[in-house]
Amino acid sequence: MKRIAKFEKVSLEQFKSDWEFPEKGGAAEIYEKIKLPKRATSGSAGYDFYAPFDITLAPGETIKIPTGIRVKIDDGWVLKLYPRSGLGFKYRIQMNNTVGIIDSDYYLSDNEGHIFCKITNDSNEGKTMTLSQGDGFCQGIFVEYGITVDDDVSDIRNGGFGSTDKK
Repeated sequence: MKRIAKFEKVSLEQFKSDWEFPEKGGAAEIYEKIKLPKRATSGSAGYDFYAPFDITLAPGETIKIPTGIRVKIDDGWVLKLYPRSGLGFKYRIQMNNTVGIIDSDYYLSDNEGHIFCKITNDSNEGKTMTLSQGDGFCQGIFVEYGITVDDDVSDIRNGGFGSTDKK
């Protein structure tokens, strides 16, 4: 198995600047409890991302979760983020961008490559989802990709969500 990436926490300063949940407690206390993504078993493709705080989502509600995580990825690889399949099955939890794409150059972005996950409880059965701090809520899978023979892109990223099409 190729080893092509390394998860890290963003700096405490970056996490504090991205913190939007004073009702959940102080950013520094939450930051200390953040767990790096891990695979559950040796046969798992996905690395589980863990809730940094307790989350309750009623049907139709959405939350943007600052994971406190960034990832250094070798060139030619991408990290794809999906909801944990059990949450999708039970509550129709959806990633708001359908599949999160974390490119290798996002690590060097001006926000330290801080990965956010925006999820919605799309339950049509009236089910409220509740996660405790430390519960897995999404999973990341590394995928190798190729480029065309005539690709000559040299632009450099600076930002996240939608930043690569802004000049």
